[in-house]
Amino acid sequence: MNPVIEAILNRRSCRDFTGDPLPEEHVELLKETLRWAPSAGNRQPWRFVLVRDRGVRIRLGEAAYGQMFIAEAPLIVVVIALPEVSAKRYGDRGRGLYCLQETAAATQNLLLAAHSLGYRSCWVGAFDEGGVRRVLDLGPDERPVALVPVGNGTYTEARTDRVPTKKLFRDIP
Repeated sequence: MNPVIEAILNRRSCRDFTGDPLPEEHVELLKETLRWAPSAGNRQPWRFVLVRDRGVRIRLGEAAYGQMFIAEAPLIVVVIALPEVSAKRYGDRGRGLYCLQETAAATQNLLLAAHSLGYRSCWVGAFDEGGVRRVLDLGPDERPVALVPVGNGTYTEARTDRVPTKKLFRDIP
């Protein structure tokens, strides 16, 4: 099977990490996959914070409504949208939509790349935005939109059901 298709179809969320550190060359590859996500007008309205410090990881887990599995991963990538960067070119649509779409694309790149390198990850969107802002000392124009713990995992969640294809798609021949 094509490795991209394999990664899309077989990647699962993981909420149980060993804590073993990632080799730096793998972290660099993950950074590149984030950088090369698609971006409207090539605005690249994002920043990424790589958190390895255990104390900061614990504080992020607390800000994520007590989802402490986050802190067990050796690396948390915090995906940050820069709404005003998009707004400079696209106005309200850039501010309210494009920057979020683009950070979502970057997050998906990260998840698939981590899977292809043999790591586990989880897209975490349930967190107190103000709490994450305080933990990372983010500026007013920086909006945290995802926390992604990455590392070796001891458990991967089972495949969940999906809406049947015939209910999802409308073909216009």
